[in-house]
Amino acid sequence: MILSDKQILAEIEKGSIIIEPFDRECLGTNSYDVHLGKYLATYKSRVLDARVHNEIDHFEIPKEGYLLQPHTLYLGVTVEYTETHAHVPFLEGKSSTGRLGIDIHATAGKGDVGFSNTWTLEISVAQPVRIYAGMPIGQLIYFGVTGEVEKSYSDKENAKYNNKTTRPVESMMWKNKF
Repeated sequence: MILSDKQILAEIEKGSIIIEPFDRECLGTNSYDVHLGKYLATYKSRVLDARVHNEIDHFEIPKEGYLLQPHTLYLGVTVEYTETHAHVPFLEGKSSTGRLGIDIHATAGKGDVGFSNTWTLEISVAQPVRIYAGMPIGQLIYFGVTGEVEKSYSDKENAKYNNKTTRPVESMMWKNKF
C-alpha cells in the first residue's frame, strides 16, 4: 500500500521517515516532491566497465542553468536527504519532468528500508533541455512493508551507498563479486 499524505506526515512525526529540508508545500496526495541539487557528474570515460571503478567528474550547475545533451548519462543528486526506517521508498519522475523528455533514473528507483542519504539520479534526456539547481525533479512514494526486516540497509556491511553526500555517487558495481 502507498502511504497517503496524512500517513507520510504521521511517519515523519514518529521519526520513521525523515526528509531534510522538509517543506509542507512539497507534500502531494501520496508523494513528496524532491528537487535537483546543485551538483551533476559525468563519467570520465565514454566506455564503462562493470568490473572496474569508473570515475566521474563533478561540476556545479551554473545559475543560468545547464544544457543536458542526449547520449550522455548525467548523475545528479537530490537536495533532500531522506531516511526511511519502516517503509520502502520509491523515487519516480514528475510528469512535468517527463514531458520535457527527462528521465531521472535508469533502473534505481527503489530504496531499501534503512536507506539514509540523498538520492543519486541517473539522468538522461530525449533532446537538449536546460535544467536548474533547485527545480522539482522527482517524487518519493512510500510503501508499507509486510513482516519484520532482518537487517536494514544502513546496517548491512556490504551496503555500497551509505556515505552521506551532497554530490552524485558513481556506480559501485565493481565492489560486487562476479
